[in-house]
Amino acid sequence: MLVIFPDHSKDNKFASETMEALKRIAIIGPESTGKSELAQQLAVEFDTQWVPEYARVYLDRLDREYEKKDLLEIARGQVAWEDDKAQYGKDWLFCDTNLIVIKIWSDHKYGFTDPWIEQELANRHYSYYLLNNTDLPWLPDPQREHPHKREYFFNVYEQYLKTNNLPYSVVSGMEKDRLHCALESLRKI
Repeated sequence: MLVIFPDHSKDNKFASETMEALKRIAIIGPESTGKSELAQQLAVEFDTQWVPEYARVYLDRLDREYEKKDLLEIARGQVAWEDDKAQYGKDWLFCDTNLIVIKIWSDHKYGFTDPWIEQELANRHYSYYLLNNTDLPWLPDPQREHPHKREYFFNVYEQYLKTNNLPYSVVSGMEKDRLHCALESLRKI
């Protein structure tokens, strides 16, 4: 079920240099905190690409409950989508989730993260992280599992960012206020 996109960067030296100059922004946070919407809005604001959450597509096509092994496939798909979109981004790339989310989910659900995910996390660079706050109302969705653990997961994400000394801002607010908060944070970089 993994979708792999061709690696166009090998075709053109300039493409790989352009990808290195790209500011990758990872939008992370608990379920139902507006990550997808914010990624799309920021891509419009900056006239660039955004990377959807691969897990949504993967899980929609799955004809069974997901298992531990599926998280590795989801991680690989997310990375492939991100690398593909990076080739077409203009200065910025907004990622609706990244491997931190998959790692934290895997650790919570299975007490384990696949070594490939850990290695990719160590090797992938993001210019900045936007950590979405839990101030939006919960919206039910068949893929969402923990409506009462959003604060818990928010704290886990924030602790991960702090422990790994990663640059981030917390994004809060309803509707346009949330977008404005994200834009103010990005002006810092």
